[in-house]
Amino acid sequence: MPLPDTPGLVLSSLADAGAGRVCTLTLNRPAQLNAFNGELHEALMAALDAAAADARVRCVVITGAGRGFCAGQDLADPAAAPELAPGAPPKDLGGLIERHYRPLVQRLRTMPVPVVAAVNGVAAGAGANLALCCDLVVAARSASFIQAFAKIGLVPDTGGTWLLPRLVGRARALGLALLGDKLPAEQAQQLGLIWQCVDDDQLATTAAALAARLAAMPTRALVATRQAMDAAGTMDLSTALDEEAHLQRDLGRAHDYLEGVAAFREKRAPRFSDR
Repeated sequence: MPLPDTPGLVLSSLADAGAGRVCTLTLNRPAQLNAFNGELHEALMAALDAAAADARVRCVVITGAGRGFCAGQDLADPAAAPELAPGAPPKDLGGLIERHYRPLVQRLRTMPVPVVAAVNGVAAGAGANLALCCDLVVAARSASFIQAFAKIGLVPDTGGTWLLPRLVGRARALGLALLGDKLPAEQAQQLGLIWQCVDDDQLATTAAALAARLAAMPTRALVATRQAMDAAGTMDLSTALDEEAHLQRDLGRAHDYLEGVAAFREKRAPRFSDR
């Protein structure tokens, strides 16, 4: 399936990365710091679905155009903008989550390939949690993460209430969510919120190298690792051990296990192909 052509909302590109191909999706509303509206949601979902269905793709990178990664929900969007006229009915923000944000989170966490976020500027509200939903997050040193919800009377969404405590623990998660302070990328790495902080001029090359490395690895095993770690958060040890055995049984029958062992014995680079 070809990748969608949505130049005004999401720029999609597919590049060879040696042993695999990397699909880069660029949020493209730079004048709004790539804040979400309905059209951007639909374009991003279409691009993710196309990448998931394209057997050539072995890793996805999500980044932002211009000086921001994603400023979260566009509060000028009619779906979210509160109607201030007396007697006007309130907006159904829960419906907005059900229509757009919940499917987006579920799409990211069930992608059949690894997903890397390359955070090039501010990642606020839903934009911060969009990045954290990805498997690995690399951020420019000038980037920042802001759980801005409490400042407008809301709770973290886009998976934030689930992600934050698992990434940094309850105390820090509550501090980030209740205070809504800007967290610089370097501190985000120190807290374990993200994988890596790099100098601004190294972001693109670092993300590309990381994606190329992931694209050359056994994709099914990487995705199964994500699946197991997500599931383990609600399991006791015995159940987690059962899940490990189940996944390992399937992976042990796959081509990539045979190829990986053969390459190890023959002292050569493996050529993984499962997806």
